[in-house]
Amino acid sequence: MTDRVDFCVFSVLVTGSDRGIGLGLVKRFLELPSPPQWVFATTLDLEGEDTKDLKELVCKHQNLVVLQLDVTKLESIQAALNKVQKCVGEGGLTILYNNAGTSAFNNLQTENAKDMMRVYSVNTIGPLQMSQAFLPLLKKAARRNPSQGLSASKAAIINMTSIGGSIEVMAAWNQYQVIGYRCSKAALNMLTKCQSLEYPADGIMSIAIHPGSVKTTHNPIPEISVEESTQGIMTVLSKLCEKDNGTFVDWLGRPIPW
Repeated sequence: MTDRVDFCVFSVLVTGSDRGIGLGLVKRFLELPSPPQWVFATTLDLEGEDTKDLKELVCKHQNLVVLQLDVTKLESIQAALNKVQKCVGEGGLTILYNNAGTSAFNNLQTENAKDMMRVYSVNTIGPLQMSQAFLPLLKKAARRNPSQGLSASKAAIINMTSIGGSIEVMAAWNQYQVIGYRCSKAALNMLTKCQSLEYPADGIMSIAIHPGSVKTTHNPIPEISVEESTQGIMTVLSKLCEKDNGTFVDWLGRPIPW
């Protein structure tokens, strides 16, 4: 249960958090015994039907801020960055959780450039651009935390990946091929590894997390609930340390082959 998680962060931003796992993560952060001073949730459309739950949460939690964000558009990222900066000030951003993702159910015969580029734009380029834009705020958070080593309480980039991006495992290949999705997540895993080599000098860790096969509207083979997944992820985040930097794990912290 989340009330057992001993985890304190100053601020967190979760992309794609108006539903599913992203919304679940926002709820878990808000439920912490010592919740973040700032929780930023993002949605493509502030007036969309999917924002209903977020708007209800805003009424109950003064530390929750809902932002419009399209991770594929630099101007949208910059606008969100400006708003986050005004809120957090010199405290910076402790956790950037790149959760926003998309898919196209194409196999090797039907995969096409248009769908593949759209999926890459959200799943791979989006996290890259978000990390680039918010890096100064992550650096601020790391500098203001006196603890030694790396941790999610100091500063972290968390990339929501998938076991579908594991080249060794090739999970559920017979159920669905989703070529563009698999390739985009494999590329996101490489991005995570690159970030994990570059950013520790600034006190920032990077990790790739597979949330499990979660019961959402887009998952053809669900195994666990959003609550189970996000509670597990929170426990994983609370325990992250230097040795976990640049790793690929699931929602229970179990290593996944690249």
